[in-house]
Order: sequence, then structure tokens, then C-alpha cells
Amino acid sequence: MSGSGLFGREAELSVVDELVDGLPGRGDALLLRGAPGIGKSALLDHAVARARASGFTVLRASGVQSETDLPFAGLHQLTHAMTGRVSRLPSAQAQALLGAFGMADPSYSASGARFFVIALAVLGLLGDAAAEAPVLLVVDDAQWMDTPTLDVLGFLARRVGSAPLGLLVAVREDRTAWPGAPDLDELHLKPLDRGAVDALLDARNPGLAPGTRRLVAEMSAGNPLALIELPVALGTNGVPSDSPASPELPLTARLERAFSSRLAGLPSETHRVLLVAATAEDGALAEVLAAASALTGTEVSAGSLEPAMAAGLVRIDRLRADFTDPLLRSAVLRSASLADRLAAHGALARTLRGQPDRQAWHRAAAGGRPDEAVARQLDQAALDARELGAPATALTALERATALSEAPAGRVARLLGAAELRFELGQTGRASDLVQQAESLGPAGLERARVVLLRDWLESESDTRTSRLHLLIATAEQAAEAGDPELALRLLRAAARRCWWADPGRDVRERVVAAAERLPVPELHPDLVCTLAGAAPVEASATVLDRLRRLEREGGYDVLTAAALANAAIMVNAYDQVTGFVRHAADGLRRQGRLGPLAQSLVFLALATVHTVDRETGLPAAAEAARLAEENAQPRWLTGARVATAQFAALRGDLDTALAAIGEAEGQGLTVVDPSKLAYVQITRGLIGLAAGHHAEAFSCVWRVFDPADPSYHPFMQTMAITELAEAATGDEQRALARTALRQLVASAGASEVQTVRVNLGFARALLADDEHAEEHFRSAFDLDMSRTPFVRARLMLAYGTWLRRRRRVTEARNPLRTARESFAAMGVEPWRERAAQELRSAGEGSRSQSPVGRDLLTPQEVQIAQLAAQGLSNKEIGRQLHLSPRTIGTHLYRIFPKLGITSRSQLSDKLAD
Repeated sequence: MSGSGLFGREAELSVVDELVDGLPGRGDALLLRGAPGIGKSALLDHAVARARASGFTVLRASGVQSETDLPFAGLHQLTHAMTGRVSRLPSAQAQALLGAFGMADPSYSASGARFFVIALAVLGLLGDAAAEAPVLLVVDDAQWMDTPTLDVLGFLARRVGSAPLGLLVAVREDRTAWPGAPDLDELHLKPLDRGAVDALLDARNPGLAPGTRRLVAEMSAGNPLALIELPVALGTNGVPSDSPASPELPLTARLERAFSSRLAGLPSETHRVLLVAATAEDGALAEVLAAASALTGTEVSAGSLEPAMAAGLVRIDRLRADFTDPLLRSAVLRSASLADRLAAHGALARTLRGQPDRQAWHRAAAGGRPDEAVARQLDQAALDARELGAPATALTALERATALSEAPAGRVARLLGAAELRFELGQTGRASDLVQQAESLGPAGLERARVVLLRDWLESESDTRTSRLHLLIATAEQAAEAGDPELALRLLRAAARRCWWADPGRDVRERVVAAAERLPVPELHPDLVCTLAGAAPVEASATVLDRLRRLEREGGYDVLTAAALANAAIMVNAYDQVTGFVRHAADGLRRQGRLGPLAQSLVFLALATVHTVDRETGLPAAAEAARLAEENAQPRWLTGARVATAQFAALRGDLDTALAAIGEAEGQGLTVVDPSKLAYVQITRGLIGLAAGHHAEAFSCVWRVFDPADPSYHPFMQTMAITELAEAATGDEQRALARTALRQLVASAGASEVQTVRVNLGFARALLADDEHAEEHFRSAFDLDMSRTPFVRARLMLAYGTWLRRRRRVTEARNPLRTARESFAAMGVEPWRERAAQELRSAGEGSRSQSPVGRDLLTPQEVQIAQLAAQGLSNKEIGRQLHLSPRTIGTHLYRIFPKLGITSRSQLSDKLAD
């Protein structure tokens, strides 16, 4: 559609003109949204012409539905004219970008870092060009763009203000821009009003018979492209019942058929070139002509496109063949037979030498029968996509390769690879179906070992028998003997995880550690670190902590590795190490759609931030984790999210919420006997009891974690539970039991280098010491670094001040009690603040009462929404992050404002800071 399609678009033209004309001074981005044929492409054409007339650099791309699963295909289409500038980039960025395009080795670094480096490379490439002339990026049919390209566009859109760089993106009105897209300014194109309809018909078809004109106006529904094309399809005598533009059809189908009628009069050679152009994801003229030549068996020149150009169907622009409207591409494909479409894919596959991933997709699309060679090529495409952080693309490639498999062994391997990806994406039901299909084919050897591993992932909640643990160890030893140490280590990591959930005894745990350490893998291998953390969380804590710190310093790990390392930190109680790993993992996991490990990582973050009483981070993490875990059938992580929610509620004194949350967690945890879940529940009940002032009840709950005869017994969580046990032990019998537990714990973990463990043991020694040695132990505890355990430090201050007051050292008692009161108040820990205030009054010093802070009245999800809104995100952008509708976000904000005593979003930041 040409400029004539812009009748009645004066307002929209002015917005686009403003963006283009302002580029020399500032960058900007705009999203055009509307129905097919509504004028999006015409507006883009207008912007391109205006930008080029001003001497700007214009880079253009269009999404193609058949190539949606090819990672960075759209980015290559957009930037291929600038590859000559790549050598000016830093080496790592140049290698990353060329690797994404299949022009260099893509395996130079971990995929989590690679996306960021690729995005930086594109930003640098465009910035280099923008230093010479403003750059305009134009993307049509964004709904068909591959996800990694869209992620890069989102990265650019958030940074366009820093350079003379413009971004225009068009998307169909029934599609979201893309998951995780920034909140771009939108221009929504509506149907033309009657005046604009008449003006367009007068300009393009002034001689239409009145009856036909009325019919066209009615059938077009104000769609400009329909107003131009339908008169051609209808002719001069109206519409017969079998017309391709029959009014019963949806408007898009009417337009496609109208275009098909224009294709009918073209030469056969032009038809074939158009079919190749419609099939290819990149409109490079040389590629299109080469593939058309391969299709026809004769040399095809650019002259074959002249009839299509004369008919206004395509344009040749800077050695690219582009359709004048995206619907034309669809019309060309619909009008071709299946055999012709397969042949076009085959011709492209034969000519795309040196581009293995693109070639693989076209070879797969061209085949109508199993082909192991094509399946292997798709295997590599899946591996590349996974390395590039595009798991959904990798999954599509693997499932297509599975369908093309000739040998049962290859089919089994691909089914299991697809099952792994489904599991990562949170699709446990579909993952289980794929494993079942693989098992029906009789897997053997290493593939059988992979089945054992996947079954363990999928059935971890329902099967906690020790026999499963022994099966994992034996299978790992077999995999090692078969020459696959990586698979062996993954199996041992799964076994170690079970060791942590329910201690099988020292002998079994030592067998896991010994088997892992025999494998020929680097000492910093993340799976080895996780295995040591799970199987020997006390014995190997120093080694694990050292390796976690080294890995954090070195960086370069991908998002799944970051999530795994956060798990290792949790298992050795190194809570201060958790946050950094989770923050690295969460954004990438969310962007890649890996909802399974995302829920797990958010639980780790929530549990870790309980220790720093960081509700602003922990409560939203727990709320999001609970929602994801419930949606994706992850009961373990749903329990963990509820535990964290209950602990935060107990700290702020909301005992009703705490009891409700822990009741739900306990109900979930008791579906199977799982000591780790039960221990978390009892520790949390102990914290709730302390918050309520019910010390005896708190002690009986926490003691279950230390009692070997109790199902909640968990030796590895005792270093975390000892603080609650020591504070709850008020009677002589309870203190005697607690001292015995402490002695045993000091014997096993007293030499730990994990700061949280050292602080907790020091706290317990001070609280449980007899009067003669208490002050010595208090002072020793205060000498420890408690900067990352503020809640324990404040509790220690309270206990010390109380101890001093009860020994009639009232003046000395006031300072630690005052410090404790102010610390608890700053953290919003109301029950302990009130206790410190009471002790301070008993020591002769008054204390003003505290009223609840406004944010304490918010639910966890409301806290999360308020924080994001305070950062300047719109309802739409918040909704995309949290997988909620903008309307739901608006409803939440409507409730949040009165709770905080504010009237607008601009006040959120200050209120939350208060």
C-alpha cells in the first residue's frame, strides 16, 4: 500500500513525523498497533522515505511466521547491512554478534552473559553509525519476529534516548508487542471514518458504480487496504456469490483472496520468485534469486520481479525484495500448492550455504518424510539456540527433529532433550508425556540414565524413598563408566539434593561425595559445587563457600547456573551469598520463560531475605514464587513460598496471616514425608510462637527439628533453628535440652566458616550460658561480623540488655535495649520492638508507641506492584513482568493508594522510602 493509504491519517502522520524529525536531537521509540491492512506499513514507508530524504541511515526488517523459531534471524535481517562495522566493536562483542548470526563460534561464553553481550554489541554498532548520521530502525509484523531479536529490540528501546536512534515497531492489534517488552509509546490505528473512506475511493477508484462503491465501503469496514484491493477483486458488476472477496469471509481472508486475484495475471517465473521471497525470512535479493534459480533449474534475474513491481506487490530497495504489505506474503503462500511450498523451502536450503541454522529449518520444512541428516542439523540448531538463551526455540527445533528421526535411538535422545526443556519451561505435564514416549521406545545405556534423571526431577514430590537415592547413585556410576562424566555429575547432584532433603546417613552421603570427586571435571564445576553442598553441607561447607565466592568473582555463568549456585548457598546456610546469584538468575529466567527454575530461585531469595528482614525484596519474591509454583505444579516451591510469607508476617506481628500461610504450607508438606519441608514448617511455627510471646509452644515446635525420633528431624537445618530454640528455652528443662543440642551442633559445625552459622552459634551460646559465663559469651558474640544478620544482632542486644537489667545493672542495660528497640523499629519487627520497649521501661526509660507503617498494610503482591510503579513502570509493563493484565494492576493500585495515604503514583517512591 502506498501513500494513498494514508488518507485520514493526518494525526498519525504528525506523530511519526515528530519522531523522525526529532532524531538528530534525541532518540525515541514508537509502537504502531492495528489490524492487517489498516495502514501500519504505509506509515512505516512514509517514515522511511522521510528519514532517507534527511540523510538518515534506515535499517528495516519484517517478521515472517515460518521463521519465528530461528533465533536472531530478525536481528540479522535488520543489521546485515552493517556487518562491515562489526570489526570496530570490542572483540568479545564482535564474536558474540557474529556467533549469533552463525558467522563465528557461538560457544565462547556462557549463554546468560551472551545475550547481554550481543545486545551491547548491537547498541555499539548502532551508536557507531549514529555518530555519522541518525539511525532509524523499522520493524514490521513484529508478532512474527523471533524472541531473541525482540529481546534485543527491548534492550535498545530502553536506551534510545542516549543517541540519535529511532525505533518504529508495527504489530497486529490482537497481539501483545512481545513478552517483556518495554512500555513504548503506542499509536493505535483505527478504521477510517466515512469522510476518509470517500476521499480514498475518489482518489483510487473514481469510476466505481454506485452499487459497487457502497458494497466496497461496507465490506472494507474502514480498512484502507481493503478499500484499495476489493474493487479490483469485485470488478465493475458487484460481487457474485463465489467471489474470492465474499462478504461472509473475515476481513483478513477477504484481503488475502483479493491479493490472490492480482497474482493470477503474473508470469509463472514471477510467481516462483515471489513464492521464494515469501518463504525466506530474509528478503536479500541475491538469496531470493539464487533460490529461485535452484527452484526452476534456470538462471533467474531481477527482471523477473518487474511485473510484480509494476503491480505494486513488491519493491526493490537496496538489494532487498520486500512485499509492499505483509498480507501479500500470506496471500502468495496461500495461493501456492503444498508441493510448491515444499520445493521453495528445498531451494532455499540448497542455496543457504554457510548458514547452517537457517539451512536446517528450511530443510526440515522441505521434507515430507523422516530424514536423519536433517534431524541432526536441527539438533545443532537447538544446541545453538539453547546456548543463545532461547529455550523455546531450542524446544521447537528438537521436537521437529524428533518427527524427522529415522533411528529409534536418535528419537529417544531428542524426546529426552525436549522433555528437559519442557521441564525448565515449567511444563511438567508435557515433559512427563515426552519421557513416557521415550521409555516406550526401550532406551538403553546413557539414554536410560537420562530417563532416570528426568523421572527424578518429575517425581521428586511423590517419591521420597531411599531406593530412589540408591538408583541415582548406581546410575551415575554407570554413566561415568560409559564415559559421560557430565551426565554422571547431574545424577549425583540429584542424589545430593535428596540427601539434603532427608539425611540418609553419613555412609551414603560420603559415597555421593566420593563418586563426584572422582569425576574428571573442574573443581569449580557448578554441579560439583551443588553436589558437595547437598551431600556434605556441614563437612564441605568451607569448600563450598570458597568455590561460591570464586565463581561469583569470576562471573560469566548462565542463568541456570546462577540458580543452581543460589541453591548451593541455601544448603550450606550461606544466605549472604544467595541474593547476588538469584538477582543474576531471575531476570534471565523470566525473560527466557524458564518458569520452573524461576519459582525455585525466587523461593531462595525470599528465604534469604528473611534473615535481613528485607521485606521489600522478599515478600514480592515469595508472592511471585507462590503464583508460579501453583500454576506449574511445583508443590515443594509452593511450600517454600508460603513458609517465607509466614515468616515475614510473624516478624511484623501479623499472626493471623502467619498462621494461615504456615497452615497451608504444612498441609502441602504433609502429602509426603519430607523432613526438609517439615523442618521449615516447625522452625516457622517456632518463630510465630516467639512473636506471640508463647515461648513454651515455640520451643516444642523447634525441638522437633533436633529430635532424631521426629519426622521433622533435620540435622542440616539445626544451625538455622538454634536461634529460635535458644530464645524459646525459658524453663530449666528446656534450657538443658537446648544446651545439649548446642554442644552437639558445635561439635559438628563449630568450625564452620559460613558467617550465618558462626553468628547463630554465638547467639545461642550467649543465651544458653550460665550466669557465670554469660557476659563473656555475649561479648564474644558481639565481636562477630553481624552486618548481614541484623535481626540476630538486635535480638542479641535485647537478650543482653534483659540479662543486665535482671542483674540490677539498669544503667548499663539501657544502651543495648535502646539499640535493640530502634533496630527492631527500623526493620518493622513489631513484636520484638514492643518487647524491647517493655524492657526499656522496666529499666526506667520511657518509649513512644509505634503505629503500623502504611506499607505494612499491603499484601505481598501489592508491595511488589507498588515497588514497580515507584520505579516508573506503567501498568502495562508491570503486568508483563508479573503475568497480570494492566486492568488488574490498575485495580491493585486503586487499593494501594488509600492504604498508603497517597493520591498518585508520583508519591509512591517517597512513601515506600519512609
